[in-house]
Amino acid sequence: MPRMTGKRVLKYIDSAICHTAGIAFDSIQFFNRYNPNPSFTPKWSDKPLLKSWEKSKPTLGWPRTTDSLCPTCVKEAREKIINGEEDYKTLVTDHVGEIKAKIIERNGQVWMVKDCPKHGKFEDLMAKDVKFLEWIEKNFPGRDIRAHNDEKLHNHGTSTIKHGRGSVLTVDLTNRCNMMCDPCFMDANQVGYVHELSWEEIQEIMRNALEIKPRRQMSIQFSGGEPTMSPYFIKAVRYARELGYNSVQAATNGIEFAKSKEFCKQAAEAGLRYAYLQFDGIGNDANSHRQIGNLFDVKLRAINNMHEAGIEIILVTTLVNGVNNDQVGPIINFARENPKKIAFIAFQPVSFTGRDEDITPERRLRQRYTLSHMASDVKEQVGISEPTRDWFPISLMGAFADFADMVHGPEADWGQVSCGCHPNCGVGTALMINKETKEMAPVPQFLDIPGLVRDMQKLTDAGRSKWFSNLMMGLALLKNYKPFKSPKSLALIDLLKKFDKSFALTGKNYGNVKGDRTLEDIMKRRQDPWNFLFIAGMWFQDLFNYDFRRTEMCIIPYATQEGEISFCAYNTGIGWRKIIENMHKNATVAEWYRQHGKHEVYAKGKKVNLGSYEHSLKINAEDAARVRQRGEGPQTAAEEERLRKQAAREAAEVRKMYEELVLKKTPEAPLVQIGAPLR
Repeated sequence: MPRMTGKRVLKYIDSAICHTAGIAFDSIQFFNRYNPNPSFTPKWSDKPLLKSWEKSKPTLGWPRTTDSLCPTCVKEAREKIINGEEDYKTLVTDHVGEIKAKIIERNGQVWMVKDCPKHGKFEDLMAKDVKFLEWIEKNFPGRDIRAHNDEKLHNHGTSTIKHGRGSVLTVDLTNRCNMMCDPCFMDANQVGYVHELSWEEIQEIMRNALEIKPRRQMSIQFSGGEPTMSPYFIKAVRYARELGYNSVQAATNGIEFAKSKEFCKQAAEAGLRYAYLQFDGIGNDANSHRQIGNLFDVKLRAINNMHEAGIEIILVTTLVNGVNNDQVGPIINFARENPKKIAFIAFQPVSFTGRDEDITPERRLRQRYTLSHMASDVKEQVGISEPTRDWFPISLMGAFADFADMVHGPEADWGQVSCGCHPNCGVGTALMINKETKEMAPVPQFLDIPGLVRDMQKLTDAGRSKWFSNLMMGLALLKNYKPFKSPKSLALIDLLKKFDKSFALTGKNYGNVKGDRTLEDIMKRRQDPWNFLFIAGMWFQDLFNYDFRRTEMCIIPYATQEGEISFCAYNTGIGWRKIIENMHKNATVAEWYRQHGKHEVYAKGKKVNLGSYEHSLKINAEDAARVRQRGEGPQTAAEEERLRKQAAREAAEVRKMYEELVLKKTPEAPLVQIGAPLR
């Protein structure tokens, strides 16, 4: 009979501890459920914390009816506002472009179907697997505290954010960019004007955001365009940390970070904590649609430089069906092979807006990619995770935030970050990876997430003391832990530390994350032997699948000169972005160039001069060398435009031949100006 290894013995011990903890939790909770303490009102809110049964929910399931938009009516109304024919305030007072939509099940899929009396029928795919979306909606814990003290910043008619404070405040520093991507949801470098915030506007926007309650500890993300092109980028990062924003981020293509280690150092010292790095796949071919010859090399160099400076990296991938969704597996495997440098992947199924707003129905249905597509691709390409076991709405994190808010008590200055968005907006799962051995397992495989959430909500609802609640939370973790399904080297203490590190429940110092954090703090947090690799899918809306129930729960508000607007209402929806940028534009592009000179744009295969291509990342050579199999039909808005022009020319030629051969019309001779030279 083979001898059991030491690790195997420890698993049996862990299993016995977990079983005992489960009995203890259930026994204590039998009494703990009686006479719960009333919810307190914390300093960061004028309304009390919500019990789990007090949380409201939008109508879910199907068939259901919701409020949506007619894609054509919206574009017509927006043009009238931009051209000065209508006042933008009609968006606040009226229901511009709004129509009803039905969300239905059809052949095992979920679809949105809507009819405009003027422009006819529109329909689009919401999920290719009805069971996946059923599972996600089933695990939605409910909305956050309703937003209050927000009338000055949240006043956008039916586009108004109504629930919570969000989790990431997005600030577009500039609409200028040094790339020419297709797709691009904001149509950077193509709108004909420059919209760039002044330093005074940046300060005011960041200060205003702190007035809204619930006053949650928010992340702030500087975006664009390319935010590093703003002359105030470093200054804005530093000011955000001074104001108390927990996490300062930059949504970037990485070019400036790849070119200069000194720039990375300056950004990190100013307080940049995360880089949302545009990352479309492994190898230069997988990134070729971005029109830079060595873009993958740029990404690797940027990751190397930023990590060395103390900036954490989040890979952000826009997924288009038939264009780069084959990169889901290679990207996850890249993160698995580099667990010391990559701790988060944010997949973003394409939103057909910006340059793609006029997409043809044929290409839209062919390239539509949903969250259910993503979960399926993870399983098929990586061989891990079960879509209806391992994926959850990212709003489920709100239940963890609720517990932490209760434990931190009424005197806390900030509420916990709470991702309380609609369950159709985003999903997530996680892998626990040993940074040295690369041993890993999906977290829901060894931790019963629904069971843990139910037990945690019981503790939150009871509202007991910090000490007692933390003790019970530890028992709940052990109760729902499955030792034999976890990585062999994962110990119980590792799991407990990971949870405490994330929510700061015991007060132990794992490395400061506040505004005065140092490089030593960063390195201390990195000493954790386990990487909690979070894989998220965030699906932003477009005009074809727009749902106002999602807009009013947005967790990524855009901070602008006209208040804070839902991400989708700003970039898609009625299109507040184009309206506000036109209202506050600095100059036409030509005027800007005359005053400031042209900035460098990398396009049409141009390479970035990196100086050095060195990096310490592990790359799968087969993935890097792979050449994509191009699908049929146009792949981008630019290709569709070329085909439209070609079709128009061919139609004109056919018409000309018809007139000459059939109608016997004589071609008119071109007019010649007297005195002009003959050609």
